[in-house]
Amino acid sequence: MNPPSSASAITAAKSDGRAALVGYLPVGYPSVAGSLDALRTLCGADGETPGVDLVEIGLPYTDPVMDGPVIQRAGTRALDRGVRTRDVFAAVEAVRAAGRPAVVMTYWNLIEHYGVASFARDLANAGGSGLITPDLVPDDAQPWLSASEEHGLDRIFLVAPSSSEDRITMTAALTRGWLYATAVMGVTGTRSSSSAAAPELVARIRRLAPQTLIGVGLGVSNGDQAAEVATFADAVIVGSAFIATMLAAEDAGHPEDFTGLRGVLADLTQGVRRR
Repeated sequence: MNPPSSASAITAAKSDGRAALVGYLPVGYPSVAGSLDALRTLCGADGETPGVDLVEIGLPYTDPVMDGPVIQRAGTRALDRGVRTRDVFAAVEAVRAAGRPAVVMTYWNLIEHYGVASFARDLANAGGSGLITPDLVPDDAQPWLSASEEHGLDRIFLVAPSSSEDRITMTAALTRGWLYATAVMGVTGTRSSSSAAAPELVARIRRLAPQTLIGVGLGVSNGDQAAEVATFADAVIVGSAFIATMLAAEDAGHPEDFTGLRGVLADLTQGVRRR
């Protein structure tokens, strides 16, 4: 049996008249076990908030050139503490047990090292919905296209404000699940205001690939920004704002205190639900 598509979480939110909230956390931080607890919190397992609609699990990499300083800092600590590629499958299982679909986001070198076919098999067996590949373009993705077809996995490619119309059209055609629109140029991270380029990019995608679901990421950090992005995107993607609360808790000597995480989560879930 194929795992559920991550698109189902987005379409369910759309049927409720709102955008979906996608939350990113890395496996292995503040520890492997602690990251599973954080992911459960993100899913709303404690009952205090509705939780995110879809979880994006980061697999830390030694050379995260596209990640901002917050994600790099958490990823480096996870690697120093011994996180391994196989730990991502336990994270997927934890998210699925909490009632949310899960996708994995990582750099392609880790997938190649593990083995593309083996990773697809193990991700599907863990209940994962698919893979976000920030440094893999569809032109070079034949092994992943084949493996994802075999195991029924979503393949979520990225487009940016600099992407040509031909590139957007081709990428959307080969995407399965939804398309990740990077709202700003450069590395990831929270920003004081949302990108002015985001609505224009989403409008271009809708004109070129009108049936494609679109998630917008890179920069959303609070409920006001989430509400703004929710007016034009199908999904709002948040990562650094969540991780920053966990780094602050660890710096204060309480690495598994998720009070700050819950606070940001509550703000963001309210944001995407504003009418």
